[in-house]
Amino acid sequence: MNLIKVLIVEDDPMVAEINKRYLEAVPGFTCAGVAANVDDALKMLEGIKADLLLLDIYLPGELGLELLSRIREKRKEIDVIIISAASDIETIQSALHLGVFDYLIKPFEFERFQDSLRKYEKNKQLLHERKQRLLQDEIDQLFKREGNPHGSADIPKGLTKETLEKVTKKIMEKKDRSFSTEELAMEVGISRVSMSKYLSFLSEIQFLDKRVDYGTKGRPAKKYCLSKEHVEVVNQYI
Repeated sequence: MNLIKVLIVEDDPMVAEINKRYLEAVPGFTCAGVAANVDDALKMLEGIKADLLLLDIYLPGELGLELLSRIREKRKEIDVIIISAASDIETIQSALHLGVFDYLIKPFEFERFQDSLRKYEKNKQLLHERKQRLLQDEIDQLFKREGNPHGSADIPKGLTKETLEKVTKKIMEKKDRSFSTEELAMEVGISRVSMSKYLSFLSEIQFLDKRVDYGTKGRPAKKYCLSKEHVEVVNQYI
């Protein structure tokens, strides 16, 4: 599949640059341009073929939702991920009614941003396989239902199901081998701080056993190992 072209709509130059750097750090995506307001975005969309908008709500002049509304009126085939400090119910409901793909509250972690783009890429690939019809589980993927009857329990705030799935998959590959937070963070590709949150949660639900390893120099190091008796417990969260 070709690179996914993204237009960033953000009036703060520093925030726009951060979003651009985050975007370009995710393989498969490219920045098609940056617009600071609704009028500039509409003009740019006439001249470029963008697949996705990273759209702020609070823009000078008209709000980002007005741009989204105009795009829907023109029936443009473009998807939208909101990135905004706006977290009030009315704004979020309006965004949902206008069909946004995802909604990220500022400030956000790179891992959450990356998970959103990966999910979008996965959906786009599914729709471009040129099938005549989709199966129910494929439709469930598009509508953010994982097709897992167990996956109904909530995970702690700050964690995402997609990253949790990556972490648990990597842990299960290790089988009986113990590992450290740093080791697994490097293998999964997230920060040590973020990984410690996932491992803490997995320990709480007894998916992991935790122990202290004093090593050869006698310095204590926290190690984790898969608890085979409780492997299935994670299914309700992913």
